[in-house]
Formats: sequence, structure tokens, C-alpha cells
Amino acid sequence: MPTMVVETHVPLQPTPDLADGAYPFPWIEEVEDFLSDLEDQGDVEVFDEGEEDGGVYVFFVTGAGEGDLLAVASRVAALPGVPAGTVAFVSTDEAEEFGLGRRVALPLPAP
Repeated sequence: MPTMVVETHVPLQPTPDLADGAYPFPWIEEVEDFLSDLEDQGDVEVFDEGEEDGGVYVFFVTGAGEGDLLAVASRVAALPGVPAGTVAFVSTDEAEEFGLGRRVALPLPAP
């Protein structure tokens, strides 16, 4: 049976106003740290290493229900420095490529 995975697609846009020579995407490490902390708490599992795919950087989480995984994706979208336009895709570990699942706009509306 396929495992549900939520992909968080962040536009690969450099952070504005960085010092000359600074890494243009410091938010990638911040998101990875955030997801790692959630994994350490047992809230979700990081399904795979994040990776660049065209004009986006994709992060993967699993190990919880769809609502909880989408809430994590929404929190990622709201982190300081994360570019606007972040979206999630509800997919499975059997998907042959990224972005094939149901698209969900982020951040989610407040309950």
C-alpha cells in the first residue's frame, strides 16, 4: 500500500539584501532544521532529502495524517525568509515525479 507523502514546493528565489558572496538560499537550511526538529519530536518523518526540481526546492514529509502533514507544510510556508508562492502536493511514495498529487495553496487559512 502506498505511503502518503506531502511535498512542499518552495520557489527557488534568492533571499533579498544578502551580503555579497552569501549563500542565496539560507531558508533551505532553516526549513531542514525546522523539519528535523519536528521529526525529533515524533510529529512527522522527513521522507527524503529536500532537492531542487526546476524552479522549486522540494521538501518531503510523511508519518502523520493528511491534515497534520499539510499543517507542517503551511508552517514551512510561514517561516521567515521562505519565498511567497509555496505550495504543497499530497502524493505517495510511488509517484514517478514531483507535483503529481493534489495541489494545496499555502499557507492554509486559519481554522
